[in-house]
Amino acid sequence: MASDPNTRVEQFAAELESRLGDNLVSFCLYGPAVRHDTREGDQALTTLLILRDASPRALRPIEEQIADWSKRGNPSPLVFAEQGWRSSTDVFPIEIEDMREAHRILRGRDPFEGVTTTRDDLRRELERETRGKLLRLRTEFVAAAAKGKALEDLLLDSAGTFFVLFRAVLRLTGRVPPQTPKTLVHETADVAHLDAGAFDWVVDKLVGHNVPRLKAYDPIGDNYLAQIERLVEFVDRFDATNVN
Repeated sequence: MASDPNTRVEQFAAELESRLGDNLVSFCLYGPAVRHDTREGDQALTTLLILRDASPRALRPIEEQIADWSKRGNPSPLVFAEQGWRSSTDVFPIEIEDMREAHRILRGRDPFEGVTTTRDDLRRELERETRGKLLRLRTEFVAAAAKGKALEDLLLDSAGTFFVLFRAVLRLTGRVPPQTPKTLVHETADVAHLDAGAFDWVVDKLVGHNVPRLKAYDPIGDNYLAQIERLVEFVDRFDATNVN
């Protein structure tokens, strides 16, 4: 398979279309590869596959193609049955809206046409996700804080997840999330009363700027964790009736 990401995903789409035929409803590329905000060297391509029939028997024609795609370092596609996709809006509003804002249809029709989410569902999932991700970050922080390189890796690896949640926070408050990480951080900090500077090291590193190496128990790590804790508090206190 070709090394160019666009060529790779196009070849994969052609293989799926050939094997699935009329069972394929939609196949999309979504996420960082569409936003063009991947970390340097990150070639992973996230995809969404919607089928009329997603039963085990219906998936067998593409088992080899999915396995080969994954062996090459790409995440396996998210696979939904069409009816399941349309009924999942109350469970996955964060993910659905994030995909809606940054996707490219490779085969089939637009999977987001006629699919709507609600602010109440977004609020519930956002509280669950922010609390869960904070718990994981805090647990991993305990092990990483004493080693500068481990701390760097933790902040960089967690940033993508929290950027997804930042976009969800902005949608919750009625704003359209910006595409660039720096603007995203500053707008989220504005609405959630965070210290935007706590994320400067991460954002600068992600966009390729030269940044200092982190040291053991670096205050940058402490402040990063503290601002995620404040984000959880903001979501917990959020009152949609105060938003126009």
